[in-house]
Amino acid sequence: MVDQDLAEDFERLVDLIGSTEDIKSVLDAITTFAAATMTDTTGTSVECAVTLRRRKHTATIGGSSSSAVVLDRIEQSLGDGPCVDALDTGVPVLLGDVDSDPRWPEYRKALSAAGIASALGVPMPLQDDAGAVLDFFAPVSGLFSERAVAEAVRFAGMAGMALRLAIRIASADQRAENLKAAMDTRTAIDVACGILMAQNKCSKDEAFELLRRASNTRNQKLHDLAQSLVDRFTGSQPTSAYFDD
Repeated sequence: MVDQDLAEDFERLVDLIGSTEDIKSVLDAITTFAAATMTDTTGTSVECAVTLRRRKHTATIGGSSSSAVVLDRIEQSLGDGPCVDALDTGVPVLLGDVDSDPRWPEYRKALSAAGIASALGVPMPLQDDAGAVLDFFAPVSGLFSERAVAEAVRFAGMAGMALRLAIRIASADQRAENLKAAMDTRTAIDVACGILMAQNKCSKDEAFELLRRASNTRNQKLHDLAQSLVDRFTGSQPTSAYFDD
């Protein structure tokens, strides 16, 4: 039954990735799912935010509510709290009661002022020099029992895998966009060279050299010059492509 629940939860996380457009949306969806999971586990409304760390720089990226994001950002600005410690140590860090726990006094005041009595930071290892942590907030103390912490760790493990998948997908999409842009640029230059070859009865290398010299003389990017030549040649305006300067 537990394995089936794990599979269903991971399937839901993967579905979240497929239905969102960017990493920020994925993280908002993950924290909303995490908050709902912990709320079901504890029987009390729990909020969640996520912080990413890359090259020693941390930033709160998403959350299940605006208040969760604000509380997480306060912790990042102070550089002190269970979320920060979870990132540093790689293990869950529990703040069971803001009134009795002696750690992180400034952050405990901020939590108490916001009506938060307990918090839990759970790391999500990513890859290389990147890491993430889920920061859970509850309005009552002692809410995060052993069972609740174990459930948060279980969820964080799945969320980490889903987030890594989302990052790979986003990276692949970016590479595809870059490749398309490079192909579009190369196509314009190749077509422009073909026009010059036909008009000047020269080789492709000679045509490219004509294009390059004109680009330098006019202080215009090679691609932009090539595209303007293609546009003029395929348009209604007559043109000379000899680049007389």
